Amino acid sequence: MTDSRNPSANNGNGRYDLIVVGSGSAGFSAAITAAEQGAQVALVGHGTIGGTCVNFGCVPSKTLIRATEAVHHANIASTRFDGIESGARVTDWAAQVAQKDALVASLRQAKYADLLSEYNNVAYHEGRARLVEGGVDVGARLLASERIIIATGARPALPSIPGIGEVSPLDSTMALALTELPRSLIVMGGGYVGAELAQTFARAGVAVTLVFRSRLLPEAEPEIGQALADYLTDEGVTIVRGVTYDFVRKTDDGGVALAITRNGGLEVLTAEQILVATGRTPNTQGLGLSEAGVAQTSSGAVVIDDRMGTSKAGVYAAGDVTGKDQFVYMAAYGAKLAARNALNGNSLRYDNTVMPAVVFTDPQVASVGVTEAQARAAGHAVRTSVLSLDNVPRALAARDTRGLIKLVADGATRKLLGAHILSPEGADSIQTAALAIRCGLSIDDLAEMIFPYLTTVEGLKLAAQTFDRDVKKLSCCAG
Repeated sequence: MTDSRNPSANNGNGRYDLIVVGSGSAGFSAAITAAEQGAQVALVGHGTIGGTCVNFGCVPSKTLIRATEAVHHANIASTRFDGIESGARVTDWAAQVAQKDALVASLRQAKYADLLSEYNNVAYHEGRARLVEGGVDVGARLLASERIIIATGARPALPSIPGIGEVSPLDSTMALALTELPRSLIVMGGGYVGAELAQTFARAGVAVTLVFRSRLLPEAEPEIGQALADYLTDEGVTIVRGVTYDFVRKTDDGGVALAITRNGGLEVLTAEQILVATGRTPNTQGLGLSEAGVAQTSSGAVVIDDRMGTSKAGVYAAGDVTGKDQFVYMAAYGAKLAARNALNGNSLRYDNTVMPAVVFTDPQVASVGVTEAQARAAGHAVRTSVLSLDNVPRALAARDTRGLIKLVADGATRKLLGAHILSPEGADSIQTAALAIRCGLSIDDLAEMIFPYLTTVEGLKLAAQTFDRDVKKLSCCAG
């Protein structure tokens, strides 16, 4: 598609008010924001429209997570509820992947491709982009503008381990496209991608070994990472932690061997396939950033300030290409700020202080604000409360008390600073804590708030009460 689709988008002279490079969530957010302000916008995409989230990340992973979650809970229902006969198994993984692909295709069409015709002042150009003097070159054609937003996203990175490139490793994109399940799988990486996919494939019947350098979910509270590791172990995932990676090689039977050092000794892990989930790298190749004077980090991420501006005047960046806050909603938020600042002056600041984050394992991990360690480093007189889910009536009724809630507060002001939830339904509870932190509420405000009974979110109230009271001595809904 070219700007012939929307011929009025550049007033017929090839000049635009704004050029957005990247057609994922950040790119569309920037383009739509600018278009709604009346700007003439060029949106440049290369490859599959829609970016990572809808095509290769959020949507495909979460639908497969839910599918295997249904299998798992059907199998364990009889262990939780008397008089229930249970059982389920994956009989046709290719059918599940096809259903996933159909959902992805429909959302890509509805939320991206079809939107282009709704904005007459947005011209879509397909091709490789390169920043040049006066604008952006796309296929030897100059798109002229004094304002550019880079929103090209990121892709899975391959770690520099000897032999890794010779064993045809899977990355997250490839793993979600498998139509046949391997018998066994090594998952490298203890971040959210590794944790989610390790559990998903294990629940589908794959023998999974999850291996990582330090601890599971290193950015989460230690209590949460350890508890989740225990739950994964209970489900049959082999956890191997505290390692360094030595080399990877093929085995005689066509599988993969990963050599690691743990506790000073060499060990070799083997499986049919290996999945690498150790990080992502920004998509900046070929953009001509160095020549244009756009600074990058050692990892290639575009350096931005709190107004989304780069080191080059008139050039902004947003989303995963910056290496910051790699969540689709933060990419869209940052891109919206970038567009407004580019068109109206740099008056808006990027603020992630109340950014909620979710890991879609089961139980889910949800957090907002600071951790205990971060609060102490910032100089707060920290108080914490930790509430296990066996104190939450909803968890008791569901006969699933896996998890905990940890709150972090300032001991002097009693203001809530952070909330961290490990719960089967934790993702839908974290926004309450986000609003509480944004509004400057104290743990007393949270403890006195009215919550609906037999909900997971009521656990936030109970966790707030735990700072000063023994909730085991309270009746239902008391407080």
